[in-house]
Amino acid sequence: MTARPEAKPAGTGVTTGSLARILGVSPTTLRSWDRRYGLGPAVRADGRQRRWSPQDVAMVKEMCRLTATGVPPAEAARTAMKQARRALDEGTSDAGASGEGTSPADATSPGPRTCEPAPGPGGRTTGGSPSRSPSALPLGSARQECRGLARSAVRLDASAVHEQLTAAVRFYGLVTAWEEVMAPTLRAVGRKWESSGDRYVEVEHLLSWHVSTVLRHAYAASEHLRHGQDTPPVLLACLPGEQHTLPLEALNAALAERGVPTLMLSGAVPGEALDGAVRRVGPAAVALWAQSRSTASVPLAQHIASARWGIRGARRHSPVLVCGPGWERGSSRELLRPTGLRDAVRMLESLHSSARP
Repeated sequence: MTARPEAKPAGTGVTTGSLARILGVSPTTLRSWDRRYGLGPAVRADGRQRRWSPQDVAMVKEMCRLTATGVPPAEAARTAMKQARRALDEGTSDAGASGEGTSPADATSPGPRTCEPAPGPGGRTTGGSPSRSPSALPLGSARQECRGLARSAVRLDASAVHEQLTAAVRFYGLVTAWEEVMAPTLRAVGRKWESSGDRYVEVEHLLSWHVSTVLRHAYAASEHLRHGQDTPPVLLACLPGEQHTLPLEALNAALAERGVPTLMLSGAVPGEALDGAVRRVGPAAVALWAQSRSTASVPLAQHIASARWGIRGARRHSPVLVCGPGWERGSSRELLRPTGLRDAVRMLESLHSSARP
C-alpha cells in the first residue's frame, strides 16, 4: 500500500466529529478508513486527539468521491493517497489551497457531494461501519446516485442537490432520471418523514423544490417553446383537490424533451375549468393525474373524454389518460391507463403524432 503522505500541521485542524458532520458520514466510517487503509490524519495533537489538516480533508473528500462512483474502498484509498502525495509534492492540496495560511473552515467546506462508501452485496456498505446511520433513508438497493442525493438533502445542501439532479437529467435523460433517481429518493424521504413525525419535513420540501426547479428548467429549454406550436398540444392537469404535481411536471418535461407541445395546468384544476380548457384548445390528448383514490374521479375523466369540440361536421374529442396510483385498474374502457412515466410518454407521443393536421 502507498505510504501515507506526510503533512505539516495547519493550525489546530478539525476534529473527526466535525469532519464527519461536514461530509455527511459517520465518525465510525472515518475511523474505519483510518484503521483499514491508513486514511487518517497525519498529525495527532495532544498525544491521542485526532485533528485533520487541510491535506487530510482533501484526501478524505477524494475518497468519498471515488467510493460514491462505485470504486472499491481499498482502491479508492490508494488513489486518494497517491493524489495527496502528488499534490503535496507540487506544493498544493486537492482542496485548492496550500496547508499554510488555510483555516480549518476553508479546508472543510463541502467538497464531493456523495460521501458514504459504495454499497456492497446485499446493500451493505463496504469499507466502513455496516450499521445504518440514524439519518439514513430507506433506499434499499437504489442507484448510488439516489444515495448521494439523499445524503445531500438530509444535510440540506441545496447546491449539491441541484447539481446532482441536473447531472442525472443530463446523463440519463429525463425519463430515466425521474424513474431511477428522483422518484425513489422522493419516496424514501416521504417514508422517513411519515415515520419520524415532522423531523424530515424540511428535507422533503428542499428536495421537492429542487426537483421541480430542474424539471421546469428542462421544459423551458425545449425546442417547441422557441419555435412556437403548429400542432395541438397535450393537456396535463391534476384533478380537483390534487396538489401532488411533481409526477405531472416530470411528464410535462419529458414530452417537451421529445418535442411534443404541452399545456400544463398544474395542480387542483376545477372540473369546469378543465372542461372549458379542453373545448377551447382541442388538445391532442389529455393526461389527468391523481395521487390518491380520494382525488381520482372516473366520472369527471369520462366527461372530459366525451367532450366534443371543433367545427360542426368535423367535431372531435380528446383521448384521456388517467395517470397515477389513485386510479383503479380497469375503471373504464374509454380511459387509457399507462403503467408509468415511460409508458405515458410513449402513448402521448403516438396520440400527438396521429392528431397532426
